[in-house]
Amino acid sequence: MKKKKDEEKKVKTTTIDHYFKKKTDNQHGESSQSLHSQTHAKEEEGHQTHSFKWRWGDKKPINITCKKAVTVEESLRTSPNFQKIAQKNNNKELVITKDRKAISTHFPCCLIEQGELLTVMFIKPANRSKNRVRVAAQPQRKSSSDKLVTFHVATKGGKNIVKIIMSNTALKKEVEEITVYAYKGETVKQALKRDDRINKIILKKNCELSELSTEVNTEMSNPVDDLGGKSFKIILVDNSCQPDSQPGSLDDADMLLNESQRSVSDENQVNTQTTEERPMPNSSMTPETSPFHQIPNSEKMLNHLRSRFKDSVKQMKTQQKVSKLSDVQNLFRVEYGKNTQTCLEVKRVKRLMDLSKSVCQVRINGRAEGSGFLLFDKFVLTNGHVVENIYDQERGQLRGNVTVIFSFESLEETDSCGTVQVKTEVAAFEYHTDVPGYRCDWALLELCPDQALPDGLLKHFGFVRPSGGICIIGHPWGGVKQIDPCFIIPPDHRKQAVEKHREENKECIQLVTDAFFNSRQVLSYDTCFYFWSSGSPVFDEYCNVVAMHTGGYGYHNVQGQTQHTIEYAQPLSLIIEQIILKIVETGRFDVLREFLSCEYPEHQEVMENLKKIVDGRNLTAFKNAADNLEVQNDERLKTFFEFFSQREEPAPMDIN
Repeated sequence: MKKKKDEEKKVKTTTIDHYFKKKTDNQHGESSQSLHSQTHAKEEEGHQTHSFKWRWGDKKPINITCKKAVTVEESLRTSPNFQKIAQKNNNKELVITKDRKAISTHFPCCLIEQGELLTVMFIKPANRSKNRVRVAAQPQRKSSSDKLVTFHVATKGGKNIVKIIMSNTALKKEVEEITVYAYKGETVKQALKRDDRINKIILKKNCELSELSTEVNTEMSNPVDDLGGKSFKIILVDNSCQPDSQPGSLDDADMLLNESQRSVSDENQVNTQTTEERPMPNSSMTPETSPFHQIPNSEKMLNHLRSRFKDSVKQMKTQQKVSKLSDVQNLFRVEYGKNTQTCLEVKRVKRLMDLSKSVCQVRINGRAEGSGFLLFDKFVLTNGHVVENIYDQERGQLRGNVTVIFSFESLEETDSCGTVQVKTEVAAFEYHTDVPGYRCDWALLELCPDQALPDGLLKHFGFVRPSGGICIIGHPWGGVKQIDPCFIIPPDHRKQAVEKHREENKECIQLVTDAFFNSRQVLSYDTCFYFWSSGSPVFDEYCNVVAMHTGGYGYHNVQGQTQHTIEYAQPLSLIIEQIILKIVETGRFDVLREFLSCEYPEHQEVMENLKKIVDGRNLTAFKNAADNLEVQNDERLKTFFEFFSQREEPAPMDIN
């Protein structure tokens, strides 16, 4: 019953949050002005005008003057400079730091001191999902700074904590502590719930706050009043459920009803899209109309439900037992057939092991961020989103220290073994939606020629097949090099595969778009390669590299674990076409020369397909390049551009 009530409470809360999100999204319109005038009039009158500064990266600080009680994010969005930066990073999660500690986006601006400097950054959202819904800052509850308390929580867990305590693992890499604000009288648990950056699995267990300086513990049910300015680590007492609130503290339901500034997590954002519309709260809501108010004369009904509860539970357990038995039988039957099909010949395994030498891990400032592979000469191919955070598009350069390591196959490997430095200047880069259902997401990085490199995989290039087995080689979860054999899911079978997964996992939310279902420009499959495996090469049954693993559609199950419904890769043939178009457009003839020096069987077919694109789009860059002095002095380049200047049916191009 308690679980059911918690679920009902969650549904009502997400619906309330969705209501306030819609209001906030229109905060410059008439409806928002009406909402602010009704709910914040007194607060705005008592708010003192103050100024603070914010800075993005290594840019100079910018001053902001705040005249009314809003969230920090709302105040930042009054800055045109911030709006431009946010627009460029609309697929990412905003992080605001104060004194090197991350505050929430709904942090009250009244807690920012006069002239204080904030820094802003954007990190990959939880699950690195590109379907993440961005939530506008939520309006705040009426309260002045003297009724608020702030305390700090370490992003790494303390005693007995083995799980990641941050909902977004990327946050732990950027800051060591987060700052949590709370209203005097409420509990620690309520404050952490509103903050919404703590993994919800942690909040379900019997955890406590351990003060870093004194190691004195504070229970989650304890009021926050005396925690101001202190720093804590979350520790696990045991695996039991957390105790109820102490007498005199704010009740969870009361907090959820009166708090409209609660930040919405990725899971709640998804649930909001599929939840039925419920009556929305407003300023005139009374106890009789509140969704949390007890139904009059309901005690008799409650006693009746209690009497039936044991019988219902017994019946459900019986049904589950039968269902589980059937599921196990089906699992063995299906998996046996699958495993016999995925068996590989020894010579094919040896071949893949040899090709795996060209697969690398991409690291930014020493941290694993993705996978990649040597495509030709000294050029590594990976996904654009792997380096997007540090890529300066105007200059075409990387702002951080990027390295790749080809030999990370054991945890005993040292960082210096097989590590190669990446040049600051990027050879070519594309990261944007090109056509419905397909995203240009690749980066061609140039390595510093200071040590021997493995062979490039371009000479083993092949076209995507409509079905059959594939193997992905990369560094999932930022670990050692691994291989995953799986099967292609043809476009006509994608809906069926996703629906089957949804039926077997009731908490699965449909995120896959129709454009993806219908797209013929991606290779889809089901793999265990999730985070940090972006950029891995995909090999077909003949050990040809046919695609680059790019992403998937995921969600969190009820245990907080990451689950994926379907994954996809970009065909290498399309990426090669885009690379050539980009390096010709930018005049990187040095890169083009090295590409043409690498021979592979399908070269002529790739060039003919590319010529159709050039002719169809009437790309003048190819025509103009023929007159370039560098091209005229290189026979290989000259032959290449003459091929694209032909008007009649193209004859085979011999560049040797």
